[in-house]
Amino acid sequence: MRRTTLAALCLAASAAVGLTACLPGQGDADSKSSSSAGADGSGTAGGTKEPFAGLTGSEIADRALEATTAASSLRVTGDIPDDQTGGTIHLDMALNKRSECAGSMRLGEGKADLIKTGDTIYMRYDEAFLRAQSGGEAEAEVDAVVDMLAGKWTKTSAKGEDAMDIAGFCDLDTMLGGAEDVNSDAARGKTTTIDGTPAITLREKDGKDRYTVYVATEGKPYLLRIDSTSVGDRSTLAFSDYDKPVPAQKPSGEILDLDELG
Repeated sequence: MRRTTLAALCLAASAAVGLTACLPGQGDADSKSSSSAGADGSGTAGGTKEPFAGLTGSEIADRALEATTAASSLRVTGDIPDDQTGGTIHLDMALNKRSECAGSMRLGEGKADLIKTGDTIYMRYDEAFLRAQSGGEAEAEVDAVVDMLAGKWTKTSAKGEDAMDIAGFCDLDTMLGGAEDVNSDAARGKTTTIDGTPAITLREKDGKDRYTVYVATEGKPYLLRIDSTSVGDRSTLAFSDYDKPVPAQKPSGEILDLDELG
């Protein structure tokens, strides 16, 4: 199935946390003709500077995809619908191509912190998160788990079978792997700013689904944000801190070894 660049990037990040916020699709083509422009997104048209002068929306999307997937690290934040609970997961995670990550996930009132460095995964859950993930379990068992884990750092081997999904999410290449080999029919939109960074807007659609992407027009054409504006399936993913170090250090203090507990 053909996937647009915008949908594929959103799908890749969402699937990494077991979600389906964006769907593959096919958009409407931009009618502008192609011509050369600088690698940093700058260009001129009629003597006036214009971001990505002469490039179609699909060509801009391709450049954004190339720049984003070439980065050694980035930070992704956003709100993504959770189909299982009907709620929203808020994600804030920095990760790199060395399979390191550091950040947090919120679901309702609950929060889980995650760090992966080397072959070890560290996680810390608050009480609300643990109880939200324990639906259907006996109250006594849930209370025991809360007493043992809530607010405490835990560790487990990243090579364990139960940890493989998390370990994959912490690898930038794996997280964005679903965005490879895509074809975009994005349409150019207006220029704007995202958190102070000049950007150009691109739009794609697939039936009733709508996607809006913001690409940096200064420096490298990094992806800055993706919005899914589909009715009943709204989500936002923002990308920042490209090529910056990921603060993935072993937590201080007491750490509960889950592998020893079996």
